[in-house]
Amino acid sequence: MNNLFERGRKVLLGVVHLKPLPGSPRWGRVPDLERVIELAVRDARAYQQGGADGVFIENFWDAPFTKGHVAPETLAAMAAAGRAIRESIQIPIGFNVLRNDALAGLALCATCRGAFIRVNVHTGAMLTDQGIIEGNAYETLRCRARLCPDVLICADVHVKHAVPLGAWAIEDTARDTAERGMADALIVSGVGTGMAADVKDVERVRQACPAARILIGSGTTAANAVDYLHFADGCIVGSSLKRDGDVTNPVDPRRVAGLAQVLARTARQTRSGTRGEAAPGIKPRG
Repeated sequence: MNNLFERGRKVLLGVVHLKPLPGSPRWGRVPDLERVIELAVRDARAYQQGGADGVFIENFWDAPFTKGHVAPETLAAMAAAGRAIRESIQIPIGFNVLRNDALAGLALCATCRGAFIRVNVHTGAMLTDQGIIEGNAYETLRCRARLCPDVLICADVHVKHAVPLGAWAIEDTARDTAERGMADALIVSGVGTGMAADVKDVERVRQACPAARILIGSGTTAANAVDYLHFADGCIVGSSLKRDGDVTNPVDPRRVAGLAQVLARTARQTRSGTRGEAAPGIKPRG
């Protein structure tokens, strides 16, 4: 794999939901950090086995989340898990440090040979269950330039579990995120974890940003993926790829393979009509 976002490709990025990390309210439900890492590596390998193009690593079970910087013990635990995953699989890895710690994500990429981050609020402001979260593209882009200039920024547009402050249409937010925030890919999601995005929202973002790379950030399944892929370049998937579609279960490589096949087939069917120029590629580093 030389270029994750090469022309005509439909990308599948799995999500490794880390079990509760030290300091979080649920910490201790898994015996120790070594077991947390063992389970994370297992899921990462299942994504690779099923044909995913890369994996996001996130502190999913650490709710409630902070709207600012995560605690040092969270960052340390994610680094330990990230290094173990990087050494166990060949596909690229990235980080989503919840709720919105882009700088921690970049630091993790720099230390774990990561290739991309997810930023829930990159530009503008959103009203969330953590309160008001403001994007800080200014600081994020400058930090990336210092630490890991090749890492891609995948930024949510009207992120899930949140509503925009002000009457911002999704296409206007998308345009600002791509052009003024300089995001490398835009993410469109449903209203919550595992909930499907509105296809009309995806179409509106595509029309506003015809050359952007667009990823679906929640609710994608093998049954509905084709609905999105006319407008999107791929998807970020966690819940539906777990055994029985239950987010608490391990990743099922058969479910991963089923969705990967849908994406590959759709890419072959639409390759001749791919829009825009290829975005910078995500290259594996290990």
